Amino acid sequence: MLLFLQFFAETGFPCPSRRNPSDHFLRCVNADFDDVAAAMKGSMKLRAEADFDPLLKYSTSEIRERLVDKYRISEYAMMVRNTIHEISKIEGVIEEVVMGSQASWCKQLTTLTRRSFTNMSRDFGYYWLRIVIYVLMAVCLGTIYYDVGTSYAAIQARASCGGFVSGFMTFMSIGGFPSFIEEMKMFTLERQNGHYGVAAYIISNFLSSMPFLLAVSWASASITYWMVKFRPGFSYFAFFALNLYGGVSVIESLMMIISALVPNFLMGLILGAGVIGIMMLTSGFFRLLPELPKIFWRYPVSYIVYGSWGLKGAYKNDLIGLEFEPMMPGQPKLTGEYIITKMMGLSLNHSKWLDLSMIFVLLFAYRLIFFLVLKAKEAAAPYIRVAYTRFTIKRLERRASFRKTLAMSSMSKRHNQPPHPMAVQEGLNSPMPY
Repeated sequence: MLLFLQFFAETGFPCPSRRNPSDHFLRCVNADFDDVAAAMKGSMKLRAEADFDPLLKYSTSEIRERLVDKYRISEYAMMVRNTIHEISKIEGVIEEVVMGSQASWCKQLTTLTRRSFTNMSRDFGYYWLRIVIYVLMAVCLGTIYYDVGTSYAAIQARASCGGFVSGFMTFMSIGGFPSFIEEMKMFTLERQNGHYGVAAYIISNFLSSMPFLLAVSWASASITYWMVKFRPGFSYFAFFALNLYGGVSVIESLMMIISALVPNFLMGLILGAGVIGIMMLTSGFFRLLPELPKIFWRYPVSYIVYGSWGLKGAYKNDLIGLEFEPMMPGQPKLTGEYIITKMMGLSLNHSKWLDLSMIFVLLFAYRLIFFLVLKAKEAAAPYIRVAYTRFTIKRLERRASFRKTLAMSSMSKRHNQPPHPMAVQEGLNSPMPY
């Protein structure tokens, strides 16, 4: 306390003998006292006190500026710097300003992955409920298409089952949008505090969700594949499960992009459902790919959505190598290759594994877009806040109640003029007009 009293006295603001030192220090740095001094302007008592109280001669901003300037060249600042230097030598602290997180990128990634995995495990609605729904849906699908066979009618049945798996079963990933909204709120807050980077967050989210999405896809595929009795063989089953996993992962990435752009729950669901609906329409199930309008829908939309690649891979995985009964008895059997090329209008110039690879390429592209969206939001956030503030002010100015409030405020300011010194007694306004 004595050091503070000495420092303030050396700066030109000594504490009066009958004043509490804490109140004196607060009076020097608190701008609220400027309003008190302005209200008592003209008081005879205040003028008398100004002769021996230097605080009444300066505003708070001027006092603080003088205190800061004095401290920078004072011996007290040197003592503090020397103390910090000694502490850094003892504890091994590097004396530098570190911007952002002090943890390494790998540490950020592992910590975020562990935390995200724990949150997903504890929240029943995040993935566990979706796993139950997927299993129930797989049982329903398996019973409807049970032992579909190789008859002529089975061609359409297999195509319909494959279209449902690659379309509607992946569409159910939209159910994770509420969790994505809450996660984005937490990310925004922690990102503003500089706890971790955008890339670490995106990769950790992908790694932590991978076990759950694999469980969703493999559990659903195990039930549907063997009940429908698609083409036997583990490699075909593995392709079926990976194809479903890729589609679910792509939809999750898409919904995360939407959650970053539209943080509103209802609007995000509507937008996500609309985008996924367009993907399903251009997948080649509701209308064959060669029959899509070439401008825009065929090129490039059908190439940048996961549905067309997933459905082509599913058809190749299930039909190639099989033979089906003809529509009319006595005709030659229909091969899977003939069905794919002639009836579905697809090409066999590339392998089904290329179709599967394209789904994962789209997955990487969607995650990259998610990264760019988050970085762009950070860069544009100050401009958006300024534009929104201006828009809000203009909207308020158009309201009659707001204009009335402004008018009343301006009138009160005009009538609140400082009184004449001769009409003031100890800071109280004289009842006589001046």
